[in-house]
Amino acid sequence: MKKNKILALVLAAVMVLSMAACGGKANENPAEGLEGTYDITMWVSEKEGVADLTQKQIDAFEAAYPGIVINASIEGVTEADAGSKVIADVASAPDIYCFAQDQLARLVQAAALAAPGKSAAKTISEANDAGSVAAGTVAGTLYAYPMTSDNGYYMYYNKSIISAEDAESLEKLIAACEANGLKFRFALENAWYTASFFFATGCHSNWSMDENGEYIAVDDTFNSAAGMAAMKGMQKLAQSTCYDSNADIFTDAGVIVTGIWNAEAAEAHFGENFAATDLPSFTVDGKTYHLGSYTGNKLMGVKPQQDAKRGAVLSLLAQWLTNEQCQAERYEQFQWGPSNKAAQASDAVQANPSLAALAKQGEYGQPQGQIHGSWWDIGKLLGADAKNAKSDADLQTALDGYKAAIDELFKLTPEQRRAWTVIGSVGNTNWDTDFSMTEGPDGTWTSVAIDMKAGNEFKVRQGLSWDNNFGVEFNGANIVVEADGKYQVVLVLTGDNTATITLVPAN
Repeated sequence: MKKNKILALVLAAVMVLSMAACGGKANENPAEGLEGTYDITMWVSEKEGVADLTQKQIDAFEAAYPGIVINASIEGVTEADAGSKVIADVASAPDIYCFAQDQLARLVQAAALAAPGKSAAKTISEANDAGSVAAGTVAGTLYAYPMTSDNGYYMYYNKSIISAEDAESLEKLIAACEANGLKFRFALENAWYTASFFFATGCHSNWSMDENGEYIAVDDTFNSAAGMAAMKGMQKLAQSTCYDSNADIFTDAGVIVTGIWNAEAAEAHFGENFAATDLPSFTVDGKTYHLGSYTGNKLMGVKPQQDAKRGAVLSLLAQWLTNEQCQAERYEQFQWGPSNKAAQASDAVQANPSLAALAKQGEYGQPQGQIHGSWWDIGKLLGADAKNAKSDADLQTALDGYKAAIDELFKLTPEQRRAWTVIGSVGNTNWDTDFSMTEGPDGTWTSVAIDMKAGNEFKVRQGLSWDNNFGVEFNGANIVVEADGKYQVVLVLTGDNTATITLVPAN
C-alpha cells in the first residue's frame, strides 16, 4: 500500500475519533458511534504475566465503554524485536504492538504507525513526561503512545565501603573500588553510556529528520573544548585498575552503572549493602561536572487501518492501555517505571529505590531522540580511545576522527546508501570494520574473502547503518560461524525485508 493512501486512511480514522472525542454528548462518551465487535491482534512484552494483565485491562476497557467488544489475540514478543518484525511485513503485523523507542524512525518510514489525532495527542502529551513524548515524536508529530520511562541508567554501589557523600564523586568511587579490590563496571565502550560524560560537560548530538524519517542533518558538539573535558573525565575511570566495561556481570562489583533491568541482580549481589543513586560528578581542570545520561522509553503503536471506525477504536484502546491506571498496574505487577506523571508521583513508585535513583538521574538525563544507526558504531570508539590515549593529543585525535566519521555519513552517495557490507568479529576485527560486497544479478551481493573462526559472529547491513540489516533474520540475531575458514558471504535479497545468507568457502 502506498504511503499517501495509508496517510489518507489514517486521517479518516483521526476524523472519526475526533468526532467521538470532541463536542456535545461525545465528550461524555468518546466511544459514541464506535459500538461493535472487533477482532484484533496484539504484541506485548514476552514477560510472564503481561499478556494476562493486558487482557484484564481490555476487559476493563469494555466495561468503561459498553457497546465495544474486543476479541484480542495477544502474543508475547520482546519490545527490542517488535519493530523489526513489524517492518519485515507490515501487512501481517498486529493491530497494536509495543516497541522500544529506538525503532520509531524506521516504523515511521515503513508507514507502520497511525498517529493519534490532535485531541488525543494533546491529552497524551499532557499526561506523560516530556522525555516519553519526545521519544514518540518524529518531525513534530506524535506517532506512538508512551508506556514506560524506565529505560535509563543510574548507579548501584556497596554502601559498606562507600558513603552516600562519597557516592557523589567519581574520583572517590574509583579510590574506594581500587582500595578494596573491587570492580567499577561502566560500559564505556557502548555509545549509549559513553555519551554520559559528554552530556555532563554540555555537549550534544541532535539529529534532524524529515517527515519520511530520513536523516537530513546533525548538530553535534562532541569535538570541542567541552568534549575534551569529557574525554579527560572518562579517562580517569577507563585507565583505572578497577575499571571493567561489562556492566551486566556483578561479580566483584563495588560500583555498577546499569538500569532497572538489573535491579534484582543488584539487590542479590549487594545484599544488605545495597544502595542505588544517580551518577556521580567528576572534576577536570578545576571544574566539576555531573554525569548525564540517556533516558529511554517503551511505546505502544497502532498500525494504520483501512476501516476508519476500526482505527478509531484501536486508538481509543491504546490510550486506555497507556493511561495512569494501566501504567500503575504494570508497575505493581512488574515494577515497570511509568511515563504517566500522575503514576510516577504515587507513593509506591516513589518508594522504589531503583526508580527513585532513575528519577534523580533524570534531572541530568537527555531523552534519546532519533539517532542515525551508524552513530552507535562511531560513538562507542570514544571510550576505547580514552582508555588507550597517552596524551591530550591522542584524545584530540580521537575527537577529530569522531567528527570526520559523522561528516562522512552525509557524504554517502546513493550507491553507497544502497550497498551492503559485512560487519562483525570476523576478519580479526571487533565490529568496527565493514567488509565490502559486490552486487551481482537478481539481488545477489557477494563479499570479499574474509578469515573467520568458529564462534565469530557477523551481520550484513546496508548503507553503513544499522537501520537495515540481516542476521538470522531481518534486524535479527547475529549469525554465528560454525567452522574455521576463509569465506565469502553471499546475500540474496528475496523480498523487501527477506533474504538468504550463506557462507561460501573462498578459493
